[in-house]
Amino acid sequence: MPDGPQQQSLPGLEDRSPTALESEGPDAAGPGSIRGWKVLAVDSHSLIFQVFHALPEMTGPRGEPVGAIYGFVRDIVQLIETEKPDALLCAFDLSGPTFRHELYSDYKLDRGEMPADLALQIPRIEELMGAMGIPVISREGFEADDVLATVARLADEAGARCLIVTGDKDCRQLITEHVAVYNIRKQEVYDAKALAADWGVRPDQVVDFQALVGDKIDNVPGVPLIGPKLARELLEKYETLDRVLDHAEEVAGAKRRQNLIEYRDQALLSRQLVRLDTRVPIEPDWEACRLGGFDDELLASLMQEFGFRSLADKVLSMNPSGARFRPEAVESTYTLVDTPEKFAAFLEELRQQDLIAIDTETTDIEPRRAEIVGYAISWEEATGYYLPVRGPEGDAVLDETATADALRPILEDPAVAKVGQNLKYDIVVLRGAGIELQGVEFDTMVASYLLDAGERSHNLDVLSRKYLGHETIKIDELIGKGKNQKRMDEVPVAAVAPYAGEDADLTLRLRAPLLERLEEEGLEQLNSELEAPLVPVLADLEWTGISVDTDRLAELSRDFTGKLEALAAEIEELAGHPLNIGSPKQLARVLFEELGLPVVKRTKTGPSTDAAVLEELAPMHPLPEKIVEYRQYSKLLSTYVDALPTMLHPGTGRIHASFNQVVAATGRLSSSGPNLQNIPVRTAEGRQIRSAFRAAPEGWKLLAADYSQIELRVLAHFSGDETLREAFQNGEDIHTTVAAKVAGVDPSEVTADMRRNAKAVNFGIIYGQSPFGLSKALGISQDEAALFIESYFANYPGVVEFLTRTLDECRQVGRVETLLGRRRAISGVRPVEAGMRDPKTGGLRQMNLPERTAVNTVIQGSAADLIKVAMLRLSRRLKEERFESRMLLQIHDELVFEAPADSIGGLAAVVVAEMESAAELDVPLQVDVKTGDTWDDCEPWTEGG
Repeated sequence: MPDGPQQQSLPGLEDRSPTALESEGPDAAGPGSIRGWKVLAVDSHSLIFQVFHALPEMTGPRGEPVGAIYGFVRDIVQLIETEKPDALLCAFDLSGPTFRHELYSDYKLDRGEMPADLALQIPRIEELMGAMGIPVISREGFEADDVLATVARLADEAGARCLIVTGDKDCRQLITEHVAVYNIRKQEVYDAKALAADWGVRPDQVVDFQALVGDKIDNVPGVPLIGPKLARELLEKYETLDRVLDHAEEVAGAKRRQNLIEYRDQALLSRQLVRLDTRVPIEPDWEACRLGGFDDELLASLMQEFGFRSLADKVLSMNPSGARFRPEAVESTYTLVDTPEKFAAFLEELRQQDLIAIDTETTDIEPRRAEIVGYAISWEEATGYYLPVRGPEGDAVLDETATADALRPILEDPAVAKVGQNLKYDIVVLRGAGIELQGVEFDTMVASYLLDAGERSHNLDVLSRKYLGHETIKIDELIGKGKNQKRMDEVPVAAVAPYAGEDADLTLRLRAPLLERLEEEGLEQLNSELEAPLVPVLADLEWTGISVDTDRLAELSRDFTGKLEALAAEIEELAGHPLNIGSPKQLARVLFEELGLPVVKRTKTGPSTDAAVLEELAPMHPLPEKIVEYRQYSKLLSTYVDALPTMLHPGTGRIHASFNQVVAATGRLSSSGPNLQNIPVRTAEGRQIRSAFRAAPEGWKLLAADYSQIELRVLAHFSGDETLREAFQNGEDIHTTVAAKVAGVDPSEVTADMRRNAKAVNFGIIYGQSPFGLSKALGISQDEAALFIESYFANYPGVVEFLTRTLDECRQVGRVETLLGRRRAISGVRPVEAGMRDPKTGGLRQMNLPERTAVNTVIQGSAADLIKVAMLRLSRRLKEERFESRMLLQIHDELVFEAPADSIGGLAAVVVAEMESAAELDVPLQVDVKTGDTWDDCEPWTEGG
């Protein structure tokens, strides 16, 4: 590392004068002076660790962890908004020892290694600060606290006011008349008065106070048996550490007196360790610390890379220079077709087109409940047409029936290619108007997802800005928000026309750049042969829906409510008093203060009581387990049992869930409205909810077809591991086989517990489960879990080779691919050691988040490829062979159908054949089929049964 100051900065705006504080007098700052400035000096690592542990896990579009990045930038934005500083800088720690390690080799010895997922985010935070023009300052051999101490001294001496933004108590020693500590969580200034109320000492006594008490976190020894209360009393009486030690024989209590004498040198060493160095050789560039100097384009690029859309808008809007990066306006013509004459002329031109973009304006975001307000169509860039069929009273609109009849032949013509944004919605809406849309050629939302699966949004606003440099008309400008929000048919037709026309036009214009990128990335075939054809298949599922027994749900509601009441009584009895079970604060007080259970995790509001914490506490006391059970029943009751009846379509009496093609970055489908994938499969409560889903009409049955251990079969295919392949080819129970191999016993000797452990390993290890994670899952020691994992990899070397190969290729090319070539860009994979070994410990490497994401995408994404292929084939075959059956649901690796009872056998045979032949793997695909009247009572089906 270089010997000089490690300083990175961007120049501030030269013409911006410093903002004067209210306390400024006539001798205000002159050129080059910072007198009267308000300087914020940020302890970056303090804030980063806070947000890393407080925020849920977040991933960016490229699979890398971004939670700490998001939280830190959000904190910086908050500081700028609330404190309005004249200058802002960030102090960072550098890796490597400091002068304190030379004084005391055990300094910070007990601090564990920085979490791998956090280490990836530190340099990206520094990069973002550079783009915001905020200097990043550090110095080799010193800690960030020393840098802060030096900055505070320099600012104080120059007549500025300095706030040190930190959660580190060491910085309390820096408090002066013009220097204070700032608590960003409480938005409070911590000054000498607050210090006196808290510790009972003056700022000049803080170092001596800490030298006596010590610091377990930093491994500062202090003096045994000298706690905060006694340290305060000693300093109040003797003023300084030196005088306390000189008068040690006067201290009451034989053991305390002895310790002060015996550990004198240790106390003096502790003082050296906690005293911050205010003379670090740095020279802050105060002009560079002024707010300004944003690099808008770099900021926008980084924010897009991290997936921060709303935060990006917030940050970019704060640029004091106002030099926002704005796209050029696009000249477009959008025509309102609102008379029979205009419509006739429009139809004449429309009939001559072989490719059109189509969009519908409707009364509802739920397509099965929506009625068409108008049609938007475009076939030439920068033009669009809006055909209103509903509008406010007095507005000219076209006849609804006549318009549908006239458009039907064109929209149902497969020879006319259709382009759209989220065409699945329009297919369902149009079907409600009696139009079966044919010729689906390109969906811009699906294409964007294929290209950038990790992006959080693929809506038209985002795509238009990204590919066309165009800001769209926002729907809120038309219909408003909240209580005053209108339906689209309540908005004047003349106002809707440009909005609707733009939707169709932009969709058409997006096709070319998206198609070009698909071809460049080798994804055009996957789009045209699988993802685009799947759109109408999913529309069929949403249109059909599934029948739900409301009487059964009412019965479950009574049962679940009774169970909740009983659990609430048990919880209050265990707590010893009434409490609001839904209040995390009350729960935290009972668990951690009244019962004395250990605090496992903290959030910005206090000790966490989330599910993971409660499960960890459950072996220590029965209360946490009861709270977990209560929450599970409460969630199932509110999310499904009581909610499903309100979701029934009034016309069909069925639930019409949405199947989302562009949400899960692995390629899997997800569902919403309701989320059927979250109904627990393995619990009795989850199965009870499934019992309300039933076949209809009378005399029909459900058929559920589930890929057996599909992800492990995909692993066997990719890894080439002979033992795994042989087990599947011989039809063995894979979990029993693994248990026998790992334990070194005959399969006949494998117990239920041994098989359970092997199952956890099978499904956990390939996704980077650590010995710690496995030990928690199985309730065994970490040493046992580590041995289990070691034994697994020793017996299945092909799996190790697969993991190594996958991660190495991902690091080199920046992406992974699934069986059918689906791609996901991933950043943050580290160099891979041979055999997945950690070069420091020699043990198996613990995967970070991007590495787990890479492996998960290959395995889970390939499984998603297979079931999508099966869905497409089955949809075509059932239509071609005129089966009376209907595909209803896709849930992970399972497809659910309904059919007349007497045709279930024929349907089962077709489903098995198509699912098992979806791809040629090196191991056979196996499908388990069950049938029954309800989703829960489905029993295994066998050929001829």
